[in-house]
Amino acid sequence: MRTDVPLSTTSGERPTGGKVVNIENRTCLVLGCGGHGGAILLGRNRDCNARSERGGIASNHESRVRRGRTSSDTGYHPCMNTRYDAVIVGGGVTGCSTALFLAREPGFDGSILVVERDPTYEHAPSAKATGGFRQQFSTPENIHIGLFGVHFLKHLDEYLSVDGETPDVGFRENGYLLLATESMLPAMLENNAVQRELGADVHFRDTGELRARFPWLDTDGVAGGFLSDSNEGYIDPYSLVQAYRRKARSLGVEFVHDEAVSVQSDGSRVTGVTLAGAGRVACGVVVNAAGAYGASEICASLGVEIPVESRKRFTFVFECREPIGPTPLTITEVGVAFRSEGKGFISNVSPPPERDPVTRDTEIEYELFEELIWPALAARVPAFEAIKQTGAWCCHYDYNSLDENLIIGSTPGYENFYIAVGFSGHGLQQSPAVGRALSELIAFNEYRSIDLARFGYERVLTGEAIREVNCY
Repeated sequence: MRTDVPLSTTSGERPTGGKVVNIENRTCLVLGCGGHGGAILLGRNRDCNARSERGGIASNHESRVRRGRTSSDTGYHPCMNTRYDAVIVGGGVTGCSTALFLAREPGFDGSILVVERDPTYEHAPSAKATGGFRQQFSTPENIHIGLFGVHFLKHLDEYLSVDGETPDVGFRENGYLLLATESMLPAMLENNAVQRELGADVHFRDTGELRARFPWLDTDGVAGGFLSDSNEGYIDPYSLVQAYRRKARSLGVEFVHDEAVSVQSDGSRVTGVTLAGAGRVACGVVVNAAGAYGASEICASLGVEIPVESRKRFTFVFECREPIGPTPLTITEVGVAFRSEGKGFISNVSPPPERDPVTRDTEIEYELFEELIWPALAARVPAFEAIKQTGAWCCHYDYNSLDENLIIGSTPGYENFYIAVGFSGHGLQQSPAVGRALSELIAFNEYRSIDLARFGYERVLTGEAIREVNCY
């Protein structure tokens, strides 16, 4: 057994009630936790810090997240180095995707550490998003990001297989349907022309076509909708983040359950990250993908300001008395979204500004469903007049108050500090392309696949917003 490695909890204290054992020639600390032994693997071999995170498959995201928790999700530190070539702050989909693509990038052969404050993802959109993947945007860069996202989903064997096993992330290619009123139609037709030019399989359908395709839909008051015939749909978010983690680990990426407190620098270079439990870790590159729970604070430790706030979002689960069959992920003309989920449905909406404070509390506002969501659902789907709400959960978006779009790349004054923040609800579907883009910046100091320079930090300094038009 190594005697130079401190065995510590998140608080930095040596755990009590445990014993050191050897499992398959690897040193482990076994902790008793509620009657369940959690083995925390120590060592430097690629699998040494892997722990079982195989939860049961449940009927909705909330139970999937809960079942994915294990006793070993309590605070711990594996056998860490004191220096890594790259430290990624935030182990959600963006951080895990960046770690994965960086580890598989031939132009980078360094060590990688991912720091995640909550590996249960209890209130993270990485696990509790509605799971949509689409190309229906107005900004060309976002369309390109969406096209790569679905390519990624359809080639998981190439990107995420481990030992010949390809993960199932539950991709349902049921499409997206964005409804449009007469006043919205001109802008959305322009959007669609750009989408199709770039390769998206999205088409305008008039009300007659929509009623024939979806008999459950009431089209009164809308001019039609934009429906994808392929390459759009939704996944199980929790399965994707776990698949990212498993693949990244197989490539030698290390994960630690800890919280980044600050980043240190020397002149124009960052030199290390201070963790609440493990202390200072030196590094060659830092990626800030901390999301709503710390991205702004990490930037502020370097004197960098970002217009990113924590905004609470709710997803409501309901059952319908009258079966209507599977639905596309439908966004009504007032922005209420819904889709099939097993035998039921899930729905959400962005609250109006007066009900959308900056917050990190987790209280669910059921009034939002009663007052805003249900009336809008019933107006478009008469069968939804008779529904029963059966569940709800919340997560927190890293909301970009400038323009609700991604901010990616380096920041002024620092040549090796990168950010990927401000997704405002699009982080899950954009994670494949963003992870790949960041790996290119780190390895080659340039984008080599999708040019995301427009989404750089410079627009924060100039105030030049890049807003989506009627695309949510």
